[in-house]
Amino acid sequence: MAAMVQASASESASEPASASESASEPGTRVPAAARKSAPMWAVVLAACAGQFLVVLDVSVVNTALPSMRADLGMSAIGLQWVVNAYAIAFAGFMLLGGRAGDLFGRKRMFLLGLGLFTAASLAGGLAQAEWQLLAARAGQGLGAAILSPSTLTILTSAVPEGPARVRAIGTWTAVGAGGGAAGGLVGGALTDLLSWRWVLLINVPIGALVLIAAALWLSESRAGARTRLDLPGAVLVTGGLATLAYGIVQTESAGWTAPATLLPLCAGLALLGAFLLVEARTRIPLMPLKLLRVRSVSAANVSMFICGGAMFAMWMFMTLYAQNVLGYTPLEAGLALVPSSLTVIVGSKLAPRLMPRLGAKNVSLIGMLVSASGFGWQSTMTADGSGYVTSIMFPGILMMLGAGLAATPLASLATSGADPGDAGLVSGLINTSRTMGGALGLAVLSTIAAAVTGGVDTAEALTSGYAMAFRTSGAILLVGALVTLLWLPRAPRGTGDAP
Repeated sequence: MAAMVQASASESASEPASASESASEPGTRVPAAARKSAPMWAVVLAACAGQFLVVLDVSVVNTALPSMRADLGMSAIGLQWVVNAYAIAFAGFMLLGGRAGDLFGRKRMFLLGLGLFTAASLAGGLAQAEWQLLAARAGQGLGAAILSPSTLTILTSAVPEGPARVRAIGTWTAVGAGGGAAGGLVGGALTDLLSWRWVLLINVPIGALVLIAAALWLSESRAGARTRLDLPGAVLVTGGLATLAYGIVQTESAGWTAPATLLPLCAGLALLGAFLLVEARTRIPLMPLKLLRVRSVSAANVSMFICGGAMFAMWMFMTLYAQNVLGYTPLEAGLALVPSSLTVIVGSKLAPRLMPRLGAKNVSLIGMLVSASGFGWQSTMTADGSGYVTSIMFPGILMMLGAGLAATPLASLATSGADPGDAGLVSGLINTSRTMGGALGLAVLSTIAAAVTGGVDTAEALTSGYAMAFRTSGAILLVGALVTLLWLPRAPRGTGDAP
């Protein structure tokens, strides 16, 4: 996320959703140049660079949140939505982005998503009011939703199923993890040395370079004839998720029984129910419900949803603890998280090596348990810090080592049984599950932390709130481990488990 690649001749011969196959299908035209496989190093570089940017912007804003609040006069809830506006748009439209890549071309959607992401980054960096920043973050999330599924599908379409694909997914996961890893340090450095605005503006020159490289290097591919996209489904799932998250946040100030809480909670559940009805009746649904009858797909996505719900908020709470309680500067907070940030990459690269020996299911299970132990350790945090090594570094290493170990086998299991025409959809689904879980998890954990804090801003009160959030995350991961143990099947041949 280059030991993962095989000879280009074997890649083009086994590419499941290649342009050469697509060109023979009715209603699908692909330029002759696209019938040739792109050089694997170019495919890997472009796809991983796009994924790096997408994941970077999940975490890069965390160290800048206190500065954003001071500059734009934002509320604590507004700060949460700086993270969640991106995450919800990302999760809600990712299935649409995956299907659009299958139907209209992975390269085309890669370029469209990256272009939108880059433009929204510019708008966010120039924002003068809270609503402008939140709108730009939602625009970034929409661009990321179009871009991200194409990055994984570009790899899985070019690399045949088996050990080579497992290594490819491992590299893609590691590079994505590297984006999350670099986020805290990059965000802290830019905020300290320049301004919080540069955590968004930095995407503009990088995005432009990747756009040029992708336009030159990537070949087009698609699966299936062109048809209508299920836009109503995308709008319903996004609206439902956003409304449900808003209702959860309202419990902090209004309680669970107040109309201000119950109305958005019920409306969010109704919208998600409507989404399922639309998907059941639409001729070409955004998410064919038949996919969920495939045990490896459904179980891996549920496990990924749980992992996302537990782990997504970790970076925000760690940076807030470092800055609001321990008095770190944004740069110091970013540096403090470097060891754990690097460890998630180690875990992502270690997982493909362990999967042939231990099995994909067992590696994911081990990852969840290791991460849960880290969250439990972090929940013993104190207001005085009691030493960086034991209060931040070692717990963070365990949390993120487990995250890296769990992600690759879950992604591999989810995509292993997909038909070539559904590759983009399943790729989008596994990312959607993680991000959707993260968005709802952030809302829940932030509400729990705020309830424990009780509106008091002392170091002791804030520490108690953050500790409860970490304790809850650990409990969620234990539930996830149980679900994985009981439901997740052994991988099919070629994905890391013994037959």
